[in-house]
Amino acid sequence: MRRCRTIAHSLVERFPGMSVLILSGSPIIGSFEFRSRVDFVRIPGVIKLRNGEYTPLSLSLNIDHTLAIRSSIIEHTAKVFDPDIFIVDKEPLGLRGEILPTLEMLKAKGNTRLVLGLRDVMDDPAVLREEWTRKNVDPALKNLYDELWIYGPPGLHNPLEGLGLPDEVHDKASYTGYLRRELPMGAKITEPLPFDDEPYILVTPGGGGDGVELVDWVMRAYESRSQPLFPALIVLGPFMSASAVESFQARAEHLRDVHVVRFIPTIEPYLDGAIAIVGMGGYNTFCEILSFDKPTLLVPRVIPRREQSIRAIRAEETGLLKVLPIDHYPNVELMLNALVELPRSAPPSDAGVENLLGGLTDIGCKVERILGSRVEETTRERRLAAGS
Repeated sequence: MRRCRTIAHSLVERFPGMSVLILSGSPIIGSFEFRSRVDFVRIPGVIKLRNGEYTPLSLSLNIDHTLAIRSSIIEHTAKVFDPDIFIVDKEPLGLRGEILPTLEMLKAKGNTRLVLGLRDVMDDPAVLREEWTRKNVDPALKNLYDELWIYGPPGLHNPLEGLGLPDEVHDKASYTGYLRRELPMGAKITEPLPFDDEPYILVTPGGGGDGVELVDWVMRAYESRSQPLFPALIVLGPFMSASAVESFQARAEHLRDVHVVRFIPTIEPYLDGAIAIVGMGGYNTFCEILSFDKPTLLVPRVIPRREQSIRAIRAEETGLLKVLPIDHYPNVELMLNALVELPRSAPPSDAGVENLLGGLTDIGCKVERILGSRVEETTRERRLAAGS
């Protein structure tokens, strides 16, 4: 949802007459502000379990019934909205094929450009190949999608490598660069921090649903108090379990240099104000790290996907940040030493990697090309009609 929102805001800023409609199952989408001409349709939410399976977020329905409702809403909305461009994020067919009817409907109509947007890293190629084979993804990549946009720069990682896809699919793919995040106009730190003007480390496990080990590991380091540390602001994430939130908040009450909050919709000012960042390595956090150029320590997850680990290790090899493997949890000394060294580490910009954050500009150029071809096609059709 955050990736789609970032792209949507960039597009309406570039194209004054454009409207963007986001379809999302995120239960917190209503907590975010959207620019004029960007709106959303909330479909029934699902959550991913640690074993990789999905379950309804709120409804007392089985997953198949929930997905049927989602599929119907998506198809009907796309039919009525009749978009010039339909961008699918990450899952080529949605959850269990829920958007396949929509893709087929739009393809048959012939006036919508179908785009699959992929993260820079998806998963281990062998795992992703097995998953896409099981879901029968390849026919959609070959026959339905017009373009594949990889939201990262060339050279760091190719998410399609090792999948055995035909050349015709690779020919549809192009890199955009990472999606730069900006400090929203007028945004500022509103959460009262007990650190006065002292520099602080921001700890963010993203959504938080699988970030318990990271937060616990960091708090153990602060509880040890064996070395001086900068204060820590820990943003737990909206999807962390209530029991874990309660436990971390109780522990923080005994630590004068640790402040815990559940969720901050506009986190950019806190990233901008931090002296360093500790995260897990999800795509959005990674873009924020690069955008605000802070020394960073990543503790990537490896279950159910190795996406974060692959991204983090490649970034460390490139000199963008430091990595502490989750395999070492809960070794307090290792985390403590990493936190001590972190503020003195180099920011990502010191790695000298060029064209990392050009994604939004490149996407804008792609959209301009598509819309331009649509205008030319419509003009030709009108001329043919007039000539007949």
